[in-house]
Amino acid sequence: MIDTALLRDRNLWNRLKETELPIVMYGMGNGADKILDVMDALGIEVADFFASDGFVRGHSFHGKKVLSFSEIKQKYESFIILLAFGSSLPDVMARFYGMADEHELYAPDVPVCGGALFDADFYLEHEAQFDEVRGLLADEKSREVYDDLISYKLSGDVRYFRRADTEKDEALREILSGGYTAYADLGAYNGDTVRETLAYYPTVRSVTAFEPSAKTFAKLTAYTDTLEGVQVRAFPLCAWDKKETVILTDGAGRNTTVGGASVGKTKNGAKIRTSECDALDSRNDYAGEKLLIKYDVEGAEREALQGSRRTILANETEMIVSLYHKSEDLFSLPLMIHELLPNHKLYLRKHPYVPAWDVNLYVSL
Repeated sequence: MIDTALLRDRNLWNRLKETELPIVMYGMGNGADKILDVMDALGIEVADFFASDGFVRGHSFHGKKVLSFSEIKQKYESFIILLAFGSSLPDVMARFYGMADEHELYAPDVPVCGGALFDADFYLEHEAQFDEVRGLLADEKSREVYDDLISYKLSGDVRYFRRADTEKDEALREILSGGYTAYADLGAYNGDTVRETLAYYPTVRSVTAFEPSAKTFAKLTAYTDTLEGVQVRAFPLCAWDKKETVILTDGAGRNTTVGGASVGKTKNGAKIRTSECDALDSRNDYAGEKLLIKYDVEGAEREALQGSRRTILANETEMIVSLYHKSEDLFSLPLMIHELLPNHKLYLRKHPYVPAWDVNLYVSL
């Protein structure tokens, strides 16, 4: 269960507001900008930015020269590190954990796709919903992961991941039942998850894939064009609840604005573009299949689920649903899925990644 001290005085933002230690940020770019936006709103200042030794080339960020970690240690006797980028690479994650063992290090949880900040007030506001989801989870490991994820989000302490992390292979082999004849990949990227699914489940004979980015869609179709014995329908669309044009912000999530939009950039440099979207229900006629659907659609999971209700109910459906794009995903999506499929089992797993950017709900028969 959640340590009540995390809600009173040990949550991350209280710690940063109250500290007299210099706060240094490891990493630059969009992730750093999102953290800085929260810090600015709370009146928290960053003393310096640094990059890994060997990656410092005299550049600056937000008007400050980017230092090396060696220079940070020379400049400050004690300090707090805020991690502003993510990785699933074992050597990079080992570096993060090594820093956390030697220094006070946090990886602030800021929403990938905007919306409410996951802080103590947010947790208390939705405590009943969090408790309800915890009671719906199918095994003790899921409940441990749930508790550790919430504790991490409140504290920013990456060490909670050491118990929470499991390899994806365990979920694909032991949680999901397999034997699928069809697969729908909503957020198919360059075809990597289609390739992975076909390797684990060679019984799949039909694939429907949605991918809105023109560059990665070209890579997706270049791969699927090589497949034999599998019917593939690939669409350059984002998954949604109806046919609609929305505004996409590359690297910063999806905004649900209808109609045309000017192509340009956000204040943080992310590209803004429009994209055509549609519901899965409008793009396939699956019925009576053993169907696996994956939802990883950059903050539009709720809309994508709504747009595939008919497909879900017309088939023997299992799902993999990303729960990390918005703060409310951790309770709102499991509750939505349980209402739709009350007899399915819900398993929560976090796969190796710092911060919590690979969190999936596995929905199994």
